[in-house]
Amino acid sequence: MKIIPKKSLGQNFLIDENTIEIICNAGNLSQNDNVLEIGPGTGNLTEFILKKKPKKFYVIEKDERLIKNLSKRFENKLIIINEDILKYDLKFLSDRDLIIFGNLPYNISSQILVKIINYRSAKFSYKKLVLMFQKEVADRILAERNSKNYGRLSIFSSWKFNIKKIIDIYPSSFFPKPKVISSLLIFEPKINYIKFKNSKNLEYITNVFFNQRRKMIKKPLNILFKNSKEVIDKLDLDINLRPQNLKKDTFYKICLIYEKLIK
Repeated sequence: MKIIPKKSLGQNFLIDENTIEIICNAGNLSQNDNVLEIGPGTGNLTEFILKKKPKKFYVIEKDERLIKNLSKRFENKLIIINEDILKYDLKFLSDRDLIIFGNLPYNISSQILVKIINYRSAKFSYKKLVLMFQKEVADRILAERNSKNYGRLSIFSSWKFNIKKIIDIYPSSFFPKPKVISSLLIFEPKINYIKFKNSKNLEYITNVFFNQRRKMIKKPLNILFKNSKEVIDKLDLDINLRPQNLKKDTFYKICLIYEKLIK
């Protein structure tokens, strides 16, 4: 059965075997690894991953047409979850050190990433993320301070992960061909990272700052704190700087102070 990609779901199926092999190898899989693939599509990457014989292999797919195809193609070799990844509760995957692969739909890729970053518990952790994004989004994830792409996504992504780019992937590797270049990124969990009461607070703080990215940092600090001078003095901040000039660690420290002041 020929499956026509749904534009509404942002479906661009991987078809180039060389690219698929690079993605699969980037996971450095062993037979002891548990794997989750987000949006397996027609299962071309899935097939390569299966050759590595992972211990347990989950796939999450929203499209029921693709679910039927995956079930027929791979029979009982996969644990198939017919859900929307943005609505699915990851606590049902109670495996530690999960390796996650994903050729993520362009229109929701950053939302998926934020969800994955937000969810990490004593019973559930990641060994590695091997994720594909539109290059423009990948550039924002990788951006460092003092660059035009530096912002909320850069800061939030780097909070728990060290991130590097493996390759850019061109439209010819997909069907249908997208109009943009993609980038493959690997996320490796940091052993030590700042613990927040609620990671939503970091999202809120970076939103306040980068909604005012052309303003000097005094304005967002005044929005966040009744006594902003105390925070400025404590962190030795130069109020003439703009948000894109601040180190990532500075945002994490601001978040810690903010959390102490809220109930």
